Amino acid sequence: MTEHRNDDDNREEKEESFAALLDAYSPGLEAEINIGDKIRGKIISIGKDSVFVDTGSKMDGVVDKAELLDKDKKLELEEGDMLELYVVALADDEIRLSKAVSGVGGLQMLKEAYDKAVPVEGKISETCKGGLRVEILQRKAFCPISQVDINYVEDPSEFVGKTLNFLITTLEERGKNIVVSRRALLAQEQEKSRKAFYETLSVDSVLDGQVTRTMPYGIFVQLADGVEGMVHISELDWSKVAKPEELVHVGEAVRVKVIGIEPDKRPGMLKIGLSMKRLTEDPWDSADQHFHAGNKIIGKVTRCANFGAFVEVAPGIEGLVHISEMSYTKRIINPEDIVSAGETVSVLIKEVDMEKRRLSLSIRDAEGDPWVDVAEKYTIGQSLEAVLEKKEKFGYFINLEPGITGLLPKSKLGKSQRSSELEKLKEGDSIPVIIEAINIGDRKISLMPGNTEDEQNWQKFSGDTGPSMGSLGEKLQQAMSQKKTDD
Repeated sequence: MTEHRNDDDNREEKEESFAALLDAYSPGLEAEINIGDKIRGKIISIGKDSVFVDTGSKMDGVVDKAELLDKDKKLELEEGDMLELYVVALADDEIRLSKAVSGVGGLQMLKEAYDKAVPVEGKISETCKGGLRVEILQRKAFCPISQVDINYVEDPSEFVGKTLNFLITTLEERGKNIVVSRRALLAQEQEKSRKAFYETLSVDSVLDGQVTRTMPYGIFVQLADGVEGMVHISELDWSKVAKPEELVHVGEAVRVKVIGIEPDKRPGMLKIGLSMKRLTEDPWDSADQHFHAGNKIIGKVTRCANFGAFVEVAPGIEGLVHISEMSYTKRIINPEDIVSAGETVSVLIKEVDMEKRRLSLSIRDAEGDPWVDVAEKYTIGQSLEAVLEKKEKFGYFINLEPGITGLLPKSKLGKSQRSSELEKLKEGDSIPVIIEAINIGDRKISLMPGNTEDEQNWQKFSGDTGPSMGSLGEKLQQAMSQKKTDD
């Protein structure tokens, strides 16, 4: 028996065939898309201001290109890439998409954003106690001041009127109690940026950054979003740096070299050691080409110690002037009595040690040795006026001129009236003396008391039992003997 189909059966079969054909042409098309829906779609076209996405429906979705740009304002996407976006508006000819939920929405949309940690767009309307009021999907939300930014916020009012993305952290009482956080969202973005940066980081990398803080021990430089490194004060410059802020300032762009990477105590973080000076040549590498023993040069005192002064003769090249090399004319107890930090001085290079990176310097040799022409200036028996420099138990140090000091032993005085007169003298007072002996090799001059105006004072030394006065003593004794005869 043959079965005959009626017209209704034929019509249904045609509709089913058309539906199958449509499914085959556009697999996975959804019948309905609503505002707030989260979709995953492929980029099908990139225009000047918009990016078009396959929504899985009969209409393509469109999202503003500006939403998809990275921190460098570049679009790191291309046709065929997959995106996860939210439906924010529906029209007859398009579906508007966005990375954050915004506009008008119901409680269900808020719950989905809360459950799935989807950013929501909110406008900060005013400040309030402890934070800010934020309008989200025509509802009032609260953002604690500590959650509006990753960094400390000194003036919350600066955010009023701004439209920003937030994460919902609390959703209670059917949407009447909503707490949001921008900090949490920024932290997520920072973490992604930090991980991507760490993958490219290596020792000896040269990077550009920005100074964020200066401390007594160095500076901190931002290398990427959420990534900082530190330049120790010793790595700022080849020259000694007393205060980092004298060399760089906050906000300044700097170029640095990575010299160390190690794990931080904070999970997922790294300590990054940086250097600015290592981007230039170490001045000690060519120091032997510019500095030689015997050269007289100009330098700047960087600091003083109890054993001498350090002098920088070129950026990064520092030498030591030992306290014994500071002066021929003064007895130095404290180097700061002669020089001070920041002072410019002339020095003579005595030694260059490339292996130990040391320069031995002399200030006194740069000024000249006053003992060089002592033999030409002074003779035995010469009388002159000098200055009492210092009193000691064994005698008096007498300054003949800057750098030339002689000794007048007390044994030369005896118990004479002259001795009591000298006892009354103070350091700095003038005193007449006669040169008894000169020893240039040991830099010593022996003196006797003298008074050219009153020769009778010589009689007080005629009975001196000390060392022989030589020919001069004999002449003096003869003169005194003749005087007695005349009397």
